[in-house]
Amino acid sequence: MTSLHGAVVLVTGGNRGIGKAVVDDLLGRGAAKIYATARTPEPSTDPRVVPVPLEVTDQASIDALVKAAPDVTVLVNNAGWDIPGNSYLDTPLDDLRQLMEVNFFGPLAVTRAFVPAIERNGGGHILNMLSALSWVAYHGAYAATKAAFLSQTNALRLELLGKGIGVTGLHMGYVDTDMTSAVTAPKENPADIAKAALDGVESGAHEVLADDTARGAKQAASADLTDVYAQLKG
Repeated sequence: MTSLHGAVVLVTGGNRGIGKAVVDDLLGRGAAKIYATARTPEPSTDPRVVPVPLEVTDQASIDALVKAAPDVTVLVNNAGWDIPGNSYLDTPLDDLRQLMEVNFFGPLAVTRAFVPAIERNGGGHILNMLSALSWVAYHGAYAATKAAFLSQTNALRLELLGKGIGVTGLHMGYVDTDMTSAVTAPKENPADIAKAALDGVESGAHEVLADDTARGAKQAASADLTDVYAQLKG
């Protein structure tokens, strides 16, 4: 279990959406310092929030962040990207490759860079923002990136056993953020998702299913695919 009171936390994509909600919740839990990254960071009114630039697909940017944030004990891999539609058949392959670069290789590169610092600082925790789509091959290649990220998350949990670093994977359905602005289906409040995620970190949970959509998707993963895909086809 990892207490977030007094923790030094790095939140990628911490300037808006779920990332911003995580930052706000961390402040309420008494985090000592929060590095909130963005491609173009914005100042915060709270002195505990340190805005820092980061491009997760740029190793030089990651290396600079490691030097700027040597005291991190908790890492939240939240930054991600989606392409509207992202059809396997119609989306340019270069765009699909970039989607995997951002959503799979990006958080892996950040994790690899910060594990030595977290271990050096006495151990801590990594929170990876996944999706209900980790289990359901729907919504094109975005789902594939989240399925791969889930596999990465579970494998890293084993690799980090001896380093005093826990790993939690968070799954959720649609959340009311800029990324889902065009979605008309019911959406969760980012604050509720952030609370569920950080409760999971503090309890040492391997996995957090933050809403009914995530719980249903995991259940569907072990169901008969004929039935599952009949529902997806509508």
